[in-house]
Amino acid sequence: MSSKARKAAIVIPARYASTRYPGKPLVEIGGKTMIERVWAQAKKCRLADSVLIATDDERIAAAVKGFGGEVIMTRDDHPTGTDRLAEVATKRPDIDIIVNIQGDEPAIDPAAVDRVIAPLIEDERVEMSTMAFPLTLDEEIESNQIVKTVLDRDGFALYFSRLPIPFHRDKQPTNHQYLGHAGLYVYKRDTLLRIAQLPTGTLEDLEKLEQLRALENGIRIKVVVMEPGSRTPAVDVPEDVAKVESFLMQHASSN
Repeated sequence: MSSKARKAAIVIPARYASTRYPGKPLVEIGGKTMIERVWAQAKKCRLADSVLIATDDERIAAAVKGFGGEVIMTRDDHPTGTDRLAEVATKRPDIDIIVNIQGDEPAIDPAAVDRVIAPLIEDERVEMSTMAFPLTLDEEIESNQIVKTVLDRDGFALYFSRLPIPFHRDKQPTNHQYLGHAGLYVYKRDTLLRIAQLPTGTLEDLEKLEQLRALENGIRIKVVVMEPGSRTPAVDVPEDVAKVESFLMQHASSN
């Protein structure tokens, strides 16, 4: 990373008081806490200079320090993850590019993260980037829990929605590939701070999707599309732990 002019840092937000799964960052997955597994995967990214864990909880901070991670303590009243990231950006003006990896992604692929970071390093005009993956099942396309996106010809997002987009009016056979959105974001520092200061947009409020605030204010989002089958499982509810452990075991045995 010494040859790169701009400094990139991965920031992993970790909250103890999750509504659906309290204490989630400290749940054990295959003998290690989830936050340690996310951190370990993030440390493998070639295009990131450092990995920071942003938390408002001393229990999580103690666990992170225990495995050698770097902690930034943040306020406990942030309404969104974007606001928590912005506090980190304010405290660390030495960082030029901020990579947001969710704290419930213990199997995240470091090479995929590098692919999403690359546009901001390679093209000064790119302010923000994210990840998408092909959807192969009708139930995924129809699910409002999986966010969909459509892109322009240059690979920038036109829109994000919980509904299937684009709408297929004629319902005839087509080779169109629906894209699901993964919640990995990379920002220029100034862009992140700007987004955090903007008011909630109408579309953001309707869809409950923070990324729409950027689009509503003319901030283009580069979307890196992954290969089919490359999506890794996350932990949203306790039942997901066993699924992730199985995935990690299969992945370890195949290498």
